[in-house]
Amino acid sequence: MSRVYNFSAGPSMLPEAVLRKAAEEMLDYEGSGQSVMEMSHRSKIYGTIIQGAESLLREVMNIPDNYKVLFLQGGASTQFAAIPMNLMTKNKKADYVITGQWAKKACAEAKKYGEVNVVASSADKTFSYIPKLDPSTFSKDADYFYICMNNTIYGTVYHELPDTGDIPLVADISSCILSCPIDVTKFGVLYAGAQKNMAPAGLTVVIVREDLIGNAMDITPTMLDWKTHADNGSMYNTPPCYTIYMAKLVLEWIKNEVGGLDKMYELNQKKADLLYNFLDNSKMFRGTVVPEDRSLMNVPFVTDSEELNAKFIKEATEKGFVNLKGHRTVGGMRASIYNAMPYEGVKALVDFMAEFEKNNG
Repeated sequence: MSRVYNFSAGPSMLPEAVLRKAAEEMLDYEGSGQSVMEMSHRSKIYGTIIQGAESLLREVMNIPDNYKVLFLQGGASTQFAAIPMNLMTKNKKADYVITGQWAKKACAEAKKYGEVNVVASSADKTFSYIPKLDPSTFSKDADYFYICMNNTIYGTVYHELPDTGDIPLVADISSCILSCPIDVTKFGVLYAGAQKNMAPAGLTVVIVREDLIGNAMDITPTMLDWKTHADNGSMYNTPPCYTIYMAKLVLEWIKNEVGGLDKMYELNQKKADLLYNFLDNSKMFRGTVVPEDRSLMNVPFVTDSEELNAKFIKEATEKGFVNLKGHRTVGGMRASIYNAMPYEGVKALVDFMAEFEKNNG
């Protein structure tokens, strides 16, 4: 069997050790005689899995006790509505920074439930930078302040958080969760779809400060009210059982094999530096993001020719470097180098890019 290097933006590759562990336990989880896929979510044995996953996430991310961890369904996009429904309840107002498609969609959803102040946007340059924020433009009475921390499509990331004072900061961390340490106390809400850095598709994790729970609008559907899930330990209905199990395995891998988020960050920085250094010195390829706002997870790049871009993607795929085609709104190429992508994969890609440039320059 020959495995490819998968640079997909999501669902993305998983650590090989995790896949092997899951394969070993597929038919018989810890002597239970059944697969995790077949278990009742109410069973005692499954309880150890979901509780173990939450405990590990709290440990690895250093989540304080006054934050709830919710394991939900519906993808991160469902939270675009859940966030205003749960938070936009006092002054019916929120601040949003638009740094890409996902923040734009979240903003559009929030406008259905209250007043939205777009503090800043980087749409003028195809979201290739994180806009500098002027605190004087922030709403003094906003119910929350919203950002998308890492922008999967455009390859930008916040290196400095906005100072929102007592106004809760809400962040979509779908494409950077578990990639580096995050100070959870700086946020009111953090949320992430799991399919990029944490597990297969199907799970959304919401980390929410307890005082922000229980204030949902009257119109909020039961399933979008965070209190529903907080009060029931993410067991109000059948959770995405197998995906939570896979997340637990990934968290065990980060803790025990990688050595925690500080070490994970070192490894991710090393991979990103290798690729960005090549792009900065290439005569054919170039990155599309301003250097100070570059993501460690998603690296978009282009040549000056659409034909050359297409040829590169085709030849790369034939060599086992798959899913390098850029998002349809940007074009070109994008290498997503999440936690599970080994350094060897990035090194092999850079070597191929150098060879391609030599042959086509």
